[in-house]
Amino acid sequence: MPFPPPMNPTTPPPQQHPSTLFPDLKQCKTIQHLKQVHAKMIKTGLIHDPLASAELLRFAALSPRPHRDLAYARRLFCHTDQPNCFSYNTLIRALSENDESDPIEALVLFTRMGISESVEPNRFTFPSVLKACARAGRVKEGKQVHGLVVKYGLECDGFVVCNLVRMYVVCQELECARVLFNGKRCELGNNVVMQNVMIDGYVGIGDFQAARQLFDSMPERSVVSWNSMISGYAQNGFYKEAIELFRDMQMAEEHPNYVTLVSVLPAISRLGTLELGKWVHLYAEKNKIGIDGVLGSALIDMYSKCGNIEKALHVFDRLPQRNVITWNATISGLAMHGRAKYALDHFWRMERLRVKPTDVTYIAVLSACSHAGLVHEGRLIFDHMVTVVGLEPRIEHYGCMVDLLGRAGLLEEAEKLILEMPMKPDDVILKALLGACKKHGNIQIGKRIARLLMEMVPHDSGAYVALSNMYASLANWEGVSEVRMRMKEMDIRKDPGCSWIELHGTIHEFFAEDESYRKSEEIRSMLEEMSRQLSLLGYEPDASQVFLKMDDEGKEGASYYHSEKIAVAFGLISTSPQTPLHVVKNLRICNDCHSSIKLISKVYNRKIVVRDRKRFHHFENGACSCMDFW
Repeated sequence: MPFPPPMNPTTPPPQQHPSTLFPDLKQCKTIQHLKQVHAKMIKTGLIHDPLASAELLRFAALSPRPHRDLAYARRLFCHTDQPNCFSYNTLIRALSENDESDPIEALVLFTRMGISESVEPNRFTFPSVLKACARAGRVKEGKQVHGLVVKYGLECDGFVVCNLVRMYVVCQELECARVLFNGKRCELGNNVVMQNVMIDGYVGIGDFQAARQLFDSMPERSVVSWNSMISGYAQNGFYKEAIELFRDMQMAEEHPNYVTLVSVLPAISRLGTLELGKWVHLYAEKNKIGIDGVLGSALIDMYSKCGNIEKALHVFDRLPQRNVITWNATISGLAMHGRAKYALDHFWRMERLRVKPTDVTYIAVLSACSHAGLVHEGRLIFDHMVTVVGLEPRIEHYGCMVDLLGRAGLLEEAEKLILEMPMKPDDVILKALLGACKKHGNIQIGKRIARLLMEMVPHDSGAYVALSNMYASLANWEGVSEVRMRMKEMDIRKDPGCSWIELHGTIHEFFAEDESYRKSEEIRSMLEEMSRQLSLLGYEPDASQVFLKMDDEGKEGASYYHSEKIAVAFGLISTSPQTPLHVVKNLRICNDCHSSIKLISKVYNRKIVVRDRKRFHHFENGACSCMDFW
């Protein structure tokens, strides 16, 4: 880039801010008002004052929406006789930061600045140029700008160097970013902004060990530092780590902000830690953090996934403004709680209010139909999406329809739909049909789907376990042995059943037939007590749910120690009478546990909420919200 040799500009004497020199500009509130002032400046000749024209440009280019007018700013710049460095910096910054503009335009303007003999860049020019390189993904040009930074003696300017590091990080040149960062740490001292940029870089490539090591070594942290780590953990499936760090943040007396809450709520949702979710909601209200569409949707999702759909609806009803995202979160929540009628009511209400549904909306409402067995309604919704709204079905929509038909026992129709889809089926849609085959005992279709799955995802245990279980339900132990032998040869292991329960802010995790947990003796005693109480009611364990070749007594003992039952037992001995229990399970709840927990809710007068892999079950007084359809 053809810039003149660096000069040593003298520092001008302190002057008044330009806005104080031109009262009309200072009073501008809208772009329409600015145009009137512009006309007046042309008429009076004031437009030829470099300070006045630069201030005019600044208002048009950098005012917040809706007063910003970038097209008008471009015309102003083009009609400036000799734009100074401030004018160049203003427009380059606007072009590099505005999502509506092409960042390449900022780089072209920077090149034009280099051709000019009357102006040269300064420390305020390069950060914007580097942002444009980052947005455009132009690392080659970014390296050229890096050379100019060195040429102009700005390689020790913290603001410029931070943007250099950020440019390399965004362009995925992390090694360049690391070298620059390590080389400037001593010179720039504890530059929190630069450290935050590097943490984002490490998180971006999934190197959480390096990110956490840098985070822990920081003598001072900003709220951005905490947010980067919490968000990184949550978005990459490290939910426990995200929540633990969020607690550490409070212990460090760093006040969470809007971004913190939006970042941590998905982790809370995934783990079902309702009490912590309530605390986050209360914190937002007490600290007057605005609950807009984004934070509102996150709260709705959190309450829904933590088992409190009533509170989710309360949040939805209190939102000052609703968008399609908040509607989708609410309909999805109602669907997973089996409240199909309410989900459909919200969908049609959304239509009446002219809120345009998205493909996510239809996934949510079709899922609601699936959980409630509403085949007719599901077909109508699918047809409405295609013929009325004009949305092309994605594979997720076909998956909902296959799940709906499969649960209703329409297995041949579900298989036909898969064969007629315009795209190849994925493992999710095949697993939905395989699960339906297992439920309805259709071994013929089940075997075909299982073989397809084994070819598609040969190391996924789902297909092998489902096929083995179907053979076992028919007492075909030879078939079971054959599948299990193949799993052993390929070193494929079944995902262990795991359930967890939150008590007093702590998550307690249990695995099937695992006795290493705390209070194991008390839990074992409670499990025996629960079994005796159920026996008094005439309940017998469903031994058919244990797909192993053993006698009935052994099968009863195996189902006795399923993880959700252990979690419920722990909850019963750890809480006061009538306290509701909320259990989360990683797999689908089995028939025996479902029947048992229904009776346990009646015997112990407890409301027990179980969230399995697919949906929620609200057990109360011997009944379940799913009406035994799941």
